[in-house]
Order: sequence, then structure tokens, then C-alpha cells
Amino acid sequence: MPVRLIIDVVDFARNGVSHHGKIALSELERLQDYLTSNHGELEYTICGVLDRNNKPVLRVVIQGSINLRCQRCLGDLAHVLDLRRDLLLARDEHELSCLEEDESADGILAMPDMDVMALIEDEIILSLPISPRHGERECSLGTMGRPDAGGKPLFAALAQLKKLH
Repeated sequence: MPVRLIIDVVDFARNGVSHHGKIALSELERLQDYLTSNHGELEYTICGVLDRNNKPVLRVVIQGSINLRCQRCLGDLAHVLDLRRDLLLARDEHELSCLEEDESADGILAMPDMDVMALIEDEIILSLPISPRHGERECSLGTMGRPDAGGKPLFAALAQLKKLH
């Protein structure tokens, strides 16, 4: 079981603390449902900063590559992660709801015992495409309707089969 990094996010931001490291994909339990393989690791950096209004912010950077399932052909799809988020820290639910009204800013509730790995996993899951797919020419199903080896379009060949029955 990996050691969890628990921080007081407000102190972390006010003191300008930074933490970086690597995390194995196999350690991210909730992410497993989206992956075709849990081999590999991601690099992350969490920095505490104060914004220009002197409000605490967590700067999160996550980089690496994961394999998702293509929703068109069900094959592996390499997905590169290069996430960079500035998360404003809200003191309470009211302040968080005010932050959520501003679509230009991302906010989270400031907690004295935040699990950094859970935060990283949340950010990865939120960044994933809704329906991951290869490009049309890259997908193994992207060849449907194109001529087969005999030069006939596949659907024309199917139409010929239908006429036989």
C-alpha cells in the first residue's frame, strides 16, 4: 500500500510549499475503470501559491501517458496527459459556490487534511474525454465502406449477399 500524502492545503499554499513525484497507474484505484492497462507511471507537481489577490491557490501539474479504450473499435488508445490546473481554495461551501459561478476559475474546498493522490486522481478523471476515439483513419473500424481487397465497397458486397437470400 503506497504512503498517502496528506496536507493542510491553506498552510501548503500560504507557505509556498511544493511537492513532486511519480505515481504508478496501479495506485489510482478509481482510474482503473477507464484504463486498458495500468502499467506505467505519471509525474506530478503540486505547488502552493498566493494569487494576485493574496488568495491561496494549488497549482497542479500532471504529465504522462495512459491507455484508454477507443469507443469506436474497442482497441487501445494512447492518451497523453499534460494537465496544468490552478485551483482556488474556498474556505467554505458559500465561497465555493461563488467560485463555481465564475467559469474562468476552478475551485475546491480547502481542507486541513487533503489527500494529494486523491486530488491528482480527481483531476485526471475530470480531464478524460467523454468518448475517447481514434482518429477516423487510425481506427480499425474506420475502413468500413471503403473498397475491400476485390475493389468493391464493403456495403456493396453486403447488398449482393442480401440479394442471394
